[in-house]
Amino acid sequence: MLVIGLTGSIASGKSLVTKFLKELSARVIDADTVAREVIRPGTPGWLQIRRAFGEKTLNPDRTVNRKALGSMVFANPEQMKKLNAITHPLIIDQIRAEINRFHRGNSDPPRVLVVDAPLLIETGLHQITDEVWVVEVPEEIQVQRLANRDGLTREQALQRIHSQMPAFEKRKYAQVVIDNSGDMESTRKIVQDLWKQRLGIRGVDN
Repeated sequence: MLVIGLTGSIASGKSLVTKFLKELSARVIDADTVAREVIRPGTPGWLQIRRAFGEKTLNPDRTVNRKALGSMVFANPEQMKKLNAITHPLIIDQIRAEINRFHRGNSDPPRVLVVDAPLLIETGLHQITDEVWVVEVPEEIQVQRLANRDGLTREQALQRIHSQMPAFEKRKYAQVVIDNSGDMESTRKIVQDLWKQRLGIRGVDN
C-alpha cells in the first residue's frame, strides 16, 4: 500500500492530476472536501468560525460563506492565521483517521491512496505520506487560470498566489514534480508514465 501526498499552488492543476490518478483506480482524500465537512453548521469548526469572524461570514442557510471568508483572510495574514488555527487541526485529524483506515484495509491487491491537499506541506500532512508529488505551472498561467475561474483581477490573483508557500519551496519536499503547463493530454500521459515508473502497476482496485 502506498500513500501519495499530492500538492501544488493554487490554480496549478492539482484537480486534473487527481482526476487522472482516479482513472488509474487510486483512492483519493480531497482535503478541500474535508475542509468543508469540518465547518458544516453545528460542528465545532463552524462554531469557532462564527465566534472568531462573526455572522457576516455565514450564508442565509447558516453555512459558511467561503468566498466572503476567503476575501477576508487572504487580505489579512493575521486573519488567515486565525482561520488556519481553527481549521487545520480538524482537517489533519480527519485525514489522519482516513489514512489509518486505509492502512487497516486488505493489502492484496496493492492499493494507492492519494491525499490531495493544497497545504500538504504547510500543515505537516506530508509527514504521514510515503511520497510527495508536487504539481507546478508558471506563475503567469496561475494568474490567467485564477482570473478566468474565479473572476479575480490580476492583483487579487497574485495576492492569493503569494499568500501560499512558493513552488520552489514545495519542490524541496517532492519525490515527484509534475509540469502541468501543457495541454490536458500531455498531463494525462505524464501521470500515466509516472504511475507505471513509480508504482510498477497499471491500476489498482478501490
